[in-house]
Amino acid sequence: MPPTMTTVPGTNNKHKVELYALSTCIWCRKTRQWLEDKGVGYDYIYVDLLSGAAREEALDVVSRWNPRANFPTIVVDNKRCIWGYQPEQMQEALL
Repeated sequence: MPPTMTTVPGTNNKHKVELYALSTCIWCRKTRQWLEDKGVGYDYIYVDLLSGAAREEALDVVSRWNPRANFPTIVVDNKRCIWGYQPEQMQEALL
């Protein structure tokens, strides 16, 4: 996990959830809101606000999980990836 990730605590901590997002992306905001509404604890990072090595590291992680490198990208338990705003997939994976 890049050192600049921010943790959002939740009451549902069954899974390790990492959200790679853009600060200006409406779908990223909707994804964060969905996670918070469901009480899912998660770590997130706004990739567009990073620079240098930190940005490259975050983009490498995103590309590894999501070859299209689109946002949001959610990595669940280092086993599964959900990209885009996908409430049905998030429901299935996290609740």
